[in-house]
Amino acid sequence: MNVHEYQAKEILARFGVPVPEGAVAETPEQIREIAEKLGGPVMVKAQVHAGGRGKGGGIKFCKDVGEAVDKGSKILGMTLVTPQTGAAGRLVRKVYVTKALDIGHEYYLSVLIDRANAKITIMASFEGGVEIEKVAAETPEKILRETVEPSAGYLPYVGRKIGFGLGFDAKQVKAFTKMLGGMIRCFEECDASLVEINPLVTTPEGEIVALDAKVNLDDSALFRHKDLAELRDIHEEEPLEVEASSFDLNYIKLDGSVGCMVNGAGLAMSTMDIIDLAGSRPANFLDVGGGANKESVTNAFRILLSDPDVKAVLVNIFGGIVRCDRVAEGIIAAAKEVKIEVPLVVRLQGTNAGIAREMLEASGLSLIVAEKLDEAARKVVDAVKGGGK
Repeated sequence: MNVHEYQAKEILARFGVPVPEGAVAETPEQIREIAEKLGGPVMVKAQVHAGGRGKGGGIKFCKDVGEAVDKGSKILGMTLVTPQTGAAGRLVRKVYVTKALDIGHEYYLSVLIDRANAKITIMASFEGGVEIEKVAAETPEKILRETVEPSAGYLPYVGRKIGFGLGFDAKQVKAFTKMLGGMIRCFEECDASLVEINPLVTTPEGEIVALDAKVNLDDSALFRHKDLAELRDIHEEEPLEVEASSFDLNYIKLDGSVGCMVNGAGLAMSTMDIIDLAGSRPANFLDVGGGANKESVTNAFRILLSDPDVKAVLVNIFGGIVRCDRVAEGIIAAAKEVKIEVPLVVRLQGTNAGIAREMLEASGLSLIVAEKLDEAARKVVDAVKGGGK
């Protein structure tokens, strides 16, 4: 789960990470109140779940209260388009008003999991304020990496090693080491998948401050963090994905035209790949899970067919834990509740597959049956290329 910048900074501040003073606003009046309280120059920053906000006009420097209200009012309600939002952009509902700082230098710092060695990894670079992917691709030698041993935890020498590697003086290294320790505690105690500060800045006075922050939380661990779960902003998520989550369905909207309903994440990925190989693109990732029943399949169909980009649907079920006849019940029930106006290709294999096929044949539904996965992919792609007939 992603959170906004202001929420990420509130979380990091709990663990002793220094952040600029600021508050979030949803109206011009609130912008004025916050700017007056902060005094002096401020930054007004659009709060959306996307990077590149400055390039899209979503971050403005304001020298006084009047300018903050004027520029902030224009940001509120705008559709912000950045490389990460896509052409549709994101509606800005909130802005973050923070104290403007004089910047000496910008750095990059993050804590994440290196899945190759199954350890917490710290990444840092003297080249901050830019896309770290670009630095990694063009000048990988400018990225410092250190791991945290699970048996020992974070040790101060790791922070000192990175701090001196970034060019900090002795006083700054001491502050940096403490701050990095707070970041790692935040990462561990909040069950985060990423804690990133970009840029981490030094002021002319030598202070180290997190100027921007990003925290990604592990969805599977949110049951342990009720307070963090409440930070979810459904306005920043795809509406169909939000609806699917309410039914415990794993759904992700994609940009293709073949709707997919599959049980099991691995089989779903394979199904998407083979659709691509057959000459089309999947419109979604949808895993109905091993406990699929009539209700979950019905809801899955309704969500699939709510996507206007879907020109055909492929149901690919392997009955291991789930019984194929239960899936067939769901398909038949969905046809009664949701008008299926696109071609439907069904492949059912495994437990009670024969019974399921008999049920579908007796239902009178207009569908295309396939035995093998590559056959199912070819048939659904042919249906799409045939104009959805």
